[in-house]
Amino acid sequence: MREIVLDTETTGLDPKDGHRIVEIGCLELIDRVPTGRPFHELINPERMMDDGAFKVHGISDEMLVGKPLFSGVVDQFLEFIGDDPLVIHNAAFDMKFLNWELKNAGRAPLPMDRAIDTLAIARKKFPGSPASLDALCKRFNVDTSSRNLHGALIDSRLLADVYFHLTSATQAGLTFEAGAARDSSGAVRRVPRAPRVHPVPEAEVAAHRAFIESSVKDPVWSR
Repeated sequence: MREIVLDTETTGLDPKDGHRIVEIGCLELIDRVPTGRPFHELINPERMMDDGAFKVHGISDEMLVGKPLFSGVVDQFLEFIGDDPLVIHNAAFDMKFLNWELKNAGRAPLPMDRAIDTLAIARKKFPGSPASLDALCKRFNVDTSSRNLHGALIDSRLLADVYFHLTSATQAGLTFEAGAARDSSGAVRRVPRAPRVHPVPEAEVAAHRAFIESSVKDPVWSR
């Protein structure tokens, strides 16, 4: 099972206000385990960085000079993610920016149902508890010592660990119903199995009979 952990950094909060993606970081998972294969790009947003965004990720305007436009990396990005599910923390934010950039590049949008939102999973699993990436790293003892600021690739690496912990109870290959047939509602369809015959060797039957005759006097099942 291939999945892609994905994170973006941007110039601000909303593409409708002219904000753009400045960094994309992705990690490939196979059966929820990182393969070590990444996709990472800094992107020239063709605009200035907001101060608030800079304080979050530390990506300056100077760092983006000479970097490719989104249109220059879109083919590699789409090839890397393929048709596989996208694991994203607060998926609505990243998908909004990605689809805005894809539209500007003349590409089809990514459907929202393709995103696995770890924020939604965490809120459902731990209602009322903090569900930020930092809070989940603390909950699951994920080491964040190498991270001073947010970054798309480092956050994807942290999220891969968090996602494993969030879904460990339903990890592929560990569920009792893996591969089970399901009906149109998604419920598991139980298929009756024919009784199996377990013949007992004649030597064991004879040994058991001899043991009973020598050890049990007047057994009730013989009356």
